[in-house]
This record gives sequence, C-alpha cells and structure tokens, in this order.
Amino acid sequence: MLAMADPDLDNGPRTDRSATMRMCAVTREVRPIDELIRFVVSPQGEVVPDLKRRLPGRGLWVSASRRTVAEAVRRNQFSKGFKRDIRAAATLPADTEALLVRGATEALAMVAKAGQVVSGFSKVEGALRDGEAQALIHASDGAADGIRKLDAIVRQKRGNADESEEFSTRFPIVNVLTSGELDLALGRSNVIHAALLAGPASKTFLSRCQILVRYRMADDDKTEGSGQKF
Repeated sequence: MLAMADPDLDNGPRTDRSATMRMCAVTREVRPIDELIRFVVSPQGEVVPDLKRRLPGRGLWVSASRRTVAEAVRRNQFSKGFKRDIRAAATLPADTEALLVRGATEALAMVAKAGQVVSGFSKVEGALRDGEAQALIHASDGAADGIRKLDAIVRQKRGNADESEEFSTRFPIVNVLTSGELDLALGRSNVIHAALLAGPASKTFLSRCQILVRYRMADDDKTEGSGQKF
C-alpha cells in the first residue's frame, strides 16, 4: 500500500516489501512498481536510479520513461520530493538508460553462462525451426536481410496450425542491444542474431529488456509483425 503520510517517498527498501503500486512523482499516477524506477539520494547528495530497489534511504518513484525522467529533472521534482536542496544532473535520463542497458547485458551474460542461448545465423535458424527457441534476438544495428529471413521463420511457425497460440501471440523478438553489446554479453565477436532457450535466466533477460523498451518508447507497448517486439 502507499505511504499516505508522504505519497512521494517510500520508507526505504526494507519496509513495505509487499507494495506492488507506487505513485509517479511527475504524473501523479499510481502504477505497478515494475513500470516505475526508484531514485534515491547518494551520500554525495546526487540523485541516482535504484534499479534493483535495494539502495538505502527513502526513495522517490518516477515512471520508467526517459521522457518522464527528463521532465522530473526539468521541473526540479527530485528536490521537491526529497524536500532537500538537491539538483539532479542533466545527464540523469541518459545515465539511467545506460544502467538499464548494462542490466540487460549482464542478464544476457548470465543466460549464456547457464547455456540457455545460441548465436550465429545457422544455429538460431535451427533453434527456431526445431521449436527450441523461446525468443529471438537481433542486434539493433544488424543487416536487414538476416533479420528478415529469421523473422520469416517466426511468421511461418505462427501460421502453422499445429503450433500453439502461445507461440503466435507472445513469441518475443528482441532488438534493444547493439552488436557490440551482444558481443560483450556473449563473449564473442560480431554477434548479430541469437536465440534464447528455455530457462529462468532467459526470463530475467526478457524482463529487463521490456523495462528498457518502456523507458525508451515512453510506455509504447504496441506489438507488431510476427511476435512481441521489444
């Protein structure tokens, strides 16, 4: 439940652990915590994003949208919310996005460590055709031809009457990381395509990618094409 005495701030990460809703300090909308980012003030007096919701001190919540975080900085909302004379850096929106990218990259590295990912066009193609893939990953700067060919396999699977509706409506296609970021996560060079296999580590990666897309696209959750794209 919300802390009604001060709706802008929580009472710290060790309290209200069962809370699932918070108020955005900018829009004043009450939203699920998975659609918001918690910010705290560091010992140096700087506003920092607490993506894992574990940093000490009281936290202020802002919608997970780069546009909204930028608005919070512009309106000096952090100083108002924390009731202290503090200034958030003008780079806070970009810094927050960089942390979200790093979180997704680290999660993908854990997927690779667990053996739940394959990369390279041929291996990805095989995983898709054999029904082993749980999600398709493209580098955001990858060539359109390879992306088009693999997406076509997903569309073909979607149109197969023997396939479940689960595949056709929810198969994720991820394109939020660059080839360089995929290289870093998978410990290889020139990674353009990858496929996630079943496992809990894959779910964590997909969850972090969804937050990153929401942040970049200002809560545009539309899907298009052959699957759920993010």
